[in-house]
Order: sequence, then structure tokens, then C-alpha cells
Amino acid sequence: MTDSPIPPSTDDNDIAIVGMAAHLPGAQTVAQYWDNLRHGISSIRQMSEEELLASGESQHMIRQKNYVPFAAPLDGFEMFDGEFFGFGPKESAILDPQHRHFLETAWEAFEDAGHPPENFDGNIGVLRAAAWAAISISTSARTPIW
Repeated sequence: MTDSPIPPSTDDNDIAIVGMAAHLPGAQTVAQYWDNLRHGISSIRQMSEEELLASGESQHMIRQKNYVPFAAPLDGFEMFDGEFFGFGPKESAILDPQHRHFLETAWEAFEDAGHPPENFDGNIGVLRAAAWAAISISTSARTPIW
């Protein structure tokens, strides 16, 4: 038996999780998320009537007795650097905000791992999971996932 954390043999089917990234309500990083959990910080907040109306909610809906004016908003969608991901200004403007968010978070996972695709000689990918347990794997051979 050896004390080495590296297995004695590897093959093409082996994977390593070496980086993580997350953008969550109230936390732009995994570390901030865990800090919020440790300190009992809730990222769900009550929205003002002005915020609800500005986001497109109707006055009629807001006035309903059973309306719940709470949200767990994500921030920073306006900060997308489309040029970095190869998008022109028009493409960036019409790109789904969730897609923008995914690209940024995937890149941050590469940075967290210390393995940006252009510096890695081999296959590299990102595992994405969502709250409803839908999982997809995107892989690429020496090329970015986008």
C-alpha cells in the first residue's frame, strides 16, 4: 500500500474534478456561497413594488392576496464580455442571459482549476448541474466549450 493520492494507473476514461465555480443568489463564488451557509445568510429578499414593476410584473398580479413578492435574484448579467467568448456586439445583445451566465461560470471553473483550455494538452470539459438534477457534460479537444 502506498500513501500516494495518485492511483497507480490511469486510462482515457478517468476524470478529475480540479475546479469549481458557481454564481448563485447572494454569492458570486463557491466560497461566498459556503460562507453564506455557515453564517445563516439568506439570499432570498423581498422585492419592492417599484422593483417588481420595473422587472415587468403587472400591477394586477402584485395586488393579489396570494402574491409572494420575494425573489433570489442573480446579479451581473450586464457585465458579459461577449468579445472574450468570440461574440460580436449584436450576438452578445441577443444571446440568452442564461447562456451568457453559463459561459462565464464555465470559464471561472477552468480558472479555478488552473487549466484554461489553451494551456491544456488534452481533452477538457465542464460538468453542469441544475437544481432539478438535469446534468450535461460538455467536452472538447483542446478547444473551448463555446
